[in-house]
Amino acid sequence: MDEKESQTHAQFLTLFTANEPAIRAYVRRLVPTRQDAADVMQGTALVLWRKFEELDDPERFRPWAFGIARYEVLGWLRDRDRNRLVLAEDVIEAVAVESAQQESLLDAQRDALADCLEKIPVEQRELVLAAYGPDASIQHVAQSSGRSVAAFYQWLHRVRGQLLECTHRALKAEGLL
Repeated sequence: MDEKESQTHAQFLTLFTANEPAIRAYVRRLVPTRQDAADVMQGTALVLWRKFEELDDPERFRPWAFGIARYEVLGWLRDRDRNRLVLAEDVIEAVAVESAQQESLLDAQRDALADCLEKIPVEQRELVLAAYGPDASIQHVAQSSGRSVAAFYQWLHRVRGQLLECTHRALKAEGLL
């Protein structure tokens, strides 16, 4: 790999790593399951890398990546058009446009939630994150917390309410709500 290829590779990795959570969230809003999103993200990452030299302005990486991700979702949709659980192409297009328009607000919400999570005690934060993990079992998380399942759900409901209030306060302070 020569110097120019190495620099291109480093720039792509930097931009992709910084934007991957937002791209994944965007794709996740357009497909039914996390596994579908993971499948689409694999194709999206490959296309982004192959077409990276076509990107004129690295500052526009995210919207450019969203456009590619949208086309990857549409391709995924065409491949699965016989499945009744898949949305129609025009619905996907409408959701994609709306999602792209809402991305800055969603970023602010994610940042505010992350900040609010940091404010709660470590033990509580770990329980909340465990409850929402990809393979989470509420029964297991409740048991590890020393609560019954019903008591854990009540506790989780209260903590979610606190996080929601904290997030709204942060967004209002930034003038986003």
